[in-house]
Amino acid sequence: MLFSELHFRSAAGPRGSIEVVCGSMFSGKTEELIRRLRRAQIARLNVEIFKPFIDTRYDDTAVVSHDQNSIPSTPVEHSSSILLLGSNTQVVGIDEAQFFDDGLPEVCKRLASKGIRVIVAGLDMDFKGNPFGPMPALMSIAEEVTKVHAVCVICGSPATFSFRTIANESKILLGEKESYEPRCRLCFSQSEDLF
Repeated sequence: MLFSELHFRSAAGPRGSIEVVCGSMFSGKTEELIRRLRRAQIARLNVEIFKPFIDTRYDDTAVVSHDQNSIPSTPVEHSSSILLLGSNTQVVGIDEAQFFDDGLPEVCKRLASKGIRVIVAGLDMDFKGNPFGPMPALMSIAEEVTKVHAVCVICGSPATFSFRTIANESKILLGEKESYEPRCRLCFSQSEDLF
């Protein structure tokens, strides 16, 4: 049984937790986030969902997967805004966590300490294969970390890297298939040598 499927209650009320879903681009992170949040909604839990204000690729407000599944969300500019959620919130979903400020782990800890289940999805590595934003800190404080994999477009192996296909050194470059490809470690390393 997965940790996320367990529901703990004590005399003091529900126990909070932090779950992280991470991986490369096109690995199904947002799809898994939406799946978990929908299950919470089916269970009639009060759910609030947040995404970074800068992520407008598919929709200005909704969290949208590459498969076009979506769920309404609230875009925020700073992680501290997430703390302004309703008092009866039981589950918080956060997408594209790598784009948030470094205060996000502390926000998640505070929510979990209040008994809220926090589910976070994001890229664990940037296009250079380095840890991305607050993701390493989130992974270290989470009760559960799920690393999902894409398929390497070069060899078909499990892909854990997001290879940028265009020449742009900016750390943050919103894009899709026109800008990124999932790659395994070997194909990512060989392709890096070309630039």
